[in-house]
Amino acid sequence: MSLKLGVLGIDHGHIFGMLGGMKALGCTCPQYWTDGPAVTEDKFNEVFPEVARVSDRREILDADLDMILISAVPADRAALAIEAMEAGKDVMVDKPGCTTLDQLDEIRDCVARTGRIWSVNFSERFQVRAAAKASELVAAGAIGRVVQVVTLAPHKQNLKTRPEWYFQKERYGGILCDIGSHQVDQFLHFTGSTDVKIAHALAENTTRPEYPGFQDFGEMTLVGDKGHGYLRLDWFTPDGLPTWGDGRLFLLGTEGTIECRKYTDIGQPHRTDNLYLVNAEENVHIDCRDVELPYFGRLIADVQDRTETAATQAHTFRTMEIAIRAQMKADGL
Repeated sequence: MSLKLGVLGIDHGHIFGMLGGMKALGCTCPQYWTDGPAVTEDKFNEVFPEVARVSDRREILDADLDMILISAVPADRAALAIEAMEAGKDVMVDKPGCTTLDQLDEIRDCVARTGRIWSVNFSERFQVRAAAKASELVAAGAIGRVVQVVTLAPHKQNLKTRPEWYFQKERYGGILCDIGSHQVDQFLHFTGSTDVKIAHALAENTTRPEYPGFQDFGEMTLVGDKGHGYLRLDWFTPDGLPTWGDGRLFLLGTEGTIECRKYTDIGQPHRTDNLYLVNAEENVHIDCRDVELPYFGRLIADVQDRTETAATQAHTFRTMEIAIRAQMKADGL
């Protein structure tokens, strides 16, 4: 069965994958609202011409909808999600789902009070076919127990296309909270850790003094009860790369290793979703471009069945808490 959706905020381009993924499974979306002009709006209207803009978000909050998708400015996402859940809707929100611990506490309280689903779309896992294949292989025991996760998350700056909020740390949340939440999600997912210490966290503006709130480099080291992690983030991808970043995922297991070259394979013809597996029996490259992405289908089922198959609520809360605490540690707070 499909869901009826609404959209609050289209400020980040991730809304295209969020709404597109749900519509591909039969969901419908009659209306969207966004607060003021958004750099994505022309493209959004071109890609989704059937979705009409409304001037008052109450039209969406009061409508007969199953789920609301939120890709507003990061600092505004928590308040919008709470409004949606209090209006009886489940929520899929772009990462980071929130930017402060106070916001996270308010979301926890709202979920407990309303029983609604607060799903953060960690697209570097949920919307990457190589990462989905890595999950299958790890679950099948292909590399034994995962003892370390390393993620590399480079991005192109494309500063001319960025809105002002991209350079205001209190609005985007800081590099470890924002991009880092993707990486924390992968670390928790692949190691199964629930008790995590932040051994090291750093964030800095290395090259852009004209944008004092911008952070172009960050890293964190996590020590978990079931594995360890080093997570690096940056905005240094050179223009010569044929995509926005050479994202990598490295999984060290007790019986083998997996590397995902998610968005390209440098030095080769451009091809996404590359996975390299080495264990006692295999030394292979796996083309993952046809691997199924389960997140959207599982989330639809969760809304209908009140289950937690796409991601548990505890995992989502824990991911955002660690990312925010790492950002605070890096900022000396």
